[in-house]
Amino acid sequence: MQNPEKRIVDFINEHHVLTLATSVENSPWCANCFYTYLEDENCFVFTSDEETKHVQDVLANSNVAGSVVLETNTVGKIQGIQFAGTMQKPTKSLATIAKKAYLKKFPFAVLMKTSLWILNPEIIKMTDNRLGFGKKLVWRKAKYSQSR
Repeated sequence: MQNPEKRIVDFINEHHVLTLATSVENSPWCANCFYTYLEDENCFVFTSDEETKHVQDVLANSNVAGSVVLETNTVGKIQGIQFAGTMQKPTKSLATIAKKAYLKKFPFAVLMKTSLWILNPEIIKMTDNRLGFGKKLVWRKAKYSQSR
């Protein structure tokens, strides 16, 4: 699998909060989650309680979307990503890798009683005005629909 280009990966690694969007029965919801990113696996890792609305939504519909943004008032510095993919609990060796990476970045999470989740992006669109106003970089997972 070809991973996103370095500029996208670097942006993802420079941040730590994503906005997650879910939808079930035509009812959308957003949640903000602390994350770490596993480059080799090309996935976001975060924790969340099983009782939250967004996790309950994912249990019914694992298709999700989200964003990570740089807050700035300077138009020439605007950067952010939008993504869509699927969310699930990691299994087997990925669960071990994900837990180790998450706790390394957020050691306080060891005290929390939440579940570990991964988000596998199928498309990532990055806006980076430092490259020119409205400049977009797009990565798609192989065989992902061009319709988004």
